[in-house]
Amino acid sequence: MRLVIIHQLREQKQSLQRGANCGGIRSQSSLVNQLRQIVRYREAIRTMVARDLKVRYSNSVLGVLWSLFNPLLITVVYTLVFTFLFPNAMEKFPVFFLAGLLPWSFFNWATLSCTTSIIANGHLISRVYFPRDILPLSMVLSNLVNFLLALIPLLGVALAFRLPLRLPLLMLPVLILIQCLLSLGIGLFLAALNVHFRDTQQVVEVLLQAMFFLTPIIYPLEFIQDSQAQLMMRVLNPLTSLVTSYQDIIYAGRWPEPTFLAITTIEALVLLAFGYWFFHKNSPYFVEQL
Repeated sequence: MRLVIIHQLREQKQSLQRGANCGGIRSQSSLVNQLRQIVRYREAIRTMVARDLKVRYSNSVLGVLWSLFNPLLITVVYTLVFTFLFPNAMEKFPVFFLAGLLPWSFFNWATLSCTTSIIANGHLISRVYFPRDILPLSMVLSNLVNFLLALIPLLGVALAFRLPLRLPLLMLPVLILIQCLLSLGIGLFLAALNVHFRDTQQVVEVLLQAMFFLTPIIYPLEFIQDSQAQLMMRVLNPLTSLVTSYQDIIYAGRWPEPTFLAITTIEALVLLAFGYWFFHKNSPYFVEQL
């Protein structure tokens, strides 16, 4: 698989060089040119995504089916805890919890994968040129595939609890797009930072554990009585609005709060722009630091 990726990257490089010699491509560092390069390397991205999925499930008996069963098993554990040990008054808690857990897991694993994407692929970076940002992008896309597969048991659990699939579910692609932009923006920043400071991964793991409890996954946001605290959670933690939006459309069957979802969208775009700038500012020094 590694040789296939290197071969594809070299073919793409030769293709770009031939185009440049014909005058069709100029050496630019503009955003448009970077996006064009990513499109040209789409086959390599597809191969990287397939490689990541294959490696993730290579030693698993169930393989990709773990994307279906793993969130269900976690939901069973949390349901038992919050039903018998710490009873709560929430109806159909498994649906509420799963609707928050899946987007959180997507963000969690995408962030961690992006953080180590440059270090883990140092052999590729040192051997052939390609747009470095396709490495974090491929990590986000591979975790997106897992997330889409995990939505199947979520919808199955919702139907099992007799929750109708209502019109607000049409917002699901919008939420997924916002989350991908947010994950990629943070992932680009952390991937570049981890090249300079190798302790970044450990710090990120601790911060993500803290964010899990600061995001309304095992409790509804309404449980927090202080309105100012609710506002701060929504504004300072973009995952709050995203998770509650998933819970709104799947568990409650209502449209997400438009104001806070708009704020989260703006935050995702700002973080994407900053992550892109930081990544490309530092990418010329990756080879010498790996």
